[in-house]
Amino acid sequence: MQMTMRWFGTGYDSVSLAQIRQVAGVTGVITTLYGTKPGELWKTEDICGMKEEVEKAGLTVAGIESVNIHDSIKVGSPDRDEYINNYIKTLERLGQSDIHLVCYLAKMRSDGATVLAYDQKIIDQINPDDMLSSMEAMSNGFVLPGWEPERMARIKELFAMYKEVNEEQLFKNLKYFLACIMPTCDKYGIKMAIHPDDPAWPVFGLPRIIRNKENLLRLVSLVDSPYNGVTLCTGSLGSNPENDIPDIIHALKGRIHFAHVRNLRYNAPGNFEEAAHISSDGSLDMFTIMKALYDSGFDGPIRPDHGRAIWGEVAMPGYGLYDRALGANYLNGLWESIHKMSRL
Repeated sequence: MQMTMRWFGTGYDSVSLAQIRQVAGVTGVITTLYGTKPGELWKTEDICGMKEEVEKAGLTVAGIESVNIHDSIKVGSPDRDEYINNYIKTLERLGQSDIHLVCYLAKMRSDGATVLAYDQKIIDQINPDDMLSSMEAMSNGFVLPGWEPERMARIKELFAMYKEVNEEQLFKNLKYFLACIMPTCDKYGIKMAIHPDDPAWPVFGLPRIIRNKENLLRLVSLVDSPYNGVTLCTGSLGSNPENDIPDIIHALKGRIHFAHVRNLRYNAPGNFEEAAHISSDGSLDMFTIMKALYDSGFDGPIRPDHGRAIWGEVAMPGYGLYDRALGANYLNGLWESIHKMSRL
């Protein structure tokens, strides 16, 4: 297991590589070329420059989150092959740069601490056209991942694109995409790790397919390759209390390539808020989750997921330094204890 933290890149992140390097036990970052758009071909010089910057700071690039999938691929538009070809070429360049993990998404996306929270009753009252201004007001001046202005400016167009797309079509289009890219993944040893939908149910009437054990197992069976895998996100899957996360971990043994580990607190059906990583602050048993990962033989990168805004820090919501550093040390401590217990 490698403990990592997400880093959005110089000019986009309030947290520096030097600060991440000082977090005990953290040896790598999960990063991306944050200025690129979905469907855009990544330049080799940009990949190498990003990797060189990280390595000069004494860290490794443990994976990419994300090489975003263009919406034409997701809905199966006639021009999808153009964007798939760009995706394949980007994967080739990542593999040639010795980067072998890509997390990707198939979705359309009281103690004085500030946390990220979700309430379906409030969401149901939101006009999608107003989402950009709402998110900008809460962003602390940062561009939030998945809420880029150029994407949100097309919100009406995007809703129209997805209007007639159902779950079966999403699975069909995902299978087509995976079948196209998997030979490249096999060649360069690139592990594709799909991220679950967050929250784990349909929103704004749009279908969401990566949300439970049944659908995750279906995902890994779409294309039978060890490189077709999953990002185990405890917060996304945990948004639905019916998801038994340790059971999901064991069911996906060998196909979990990456893990986002965070806690959350259930308030009511469809209503939850993110919590500190420690089990006692939320509703998830973090020890049991980490033990399931350990017992299943997981050996990939883990990152503490969204942190609270504490100690007056102003940062991208969910991605400040302080609480994620606490989370990394807590998770490392659990892993060390579980490892030593297994040897008794």
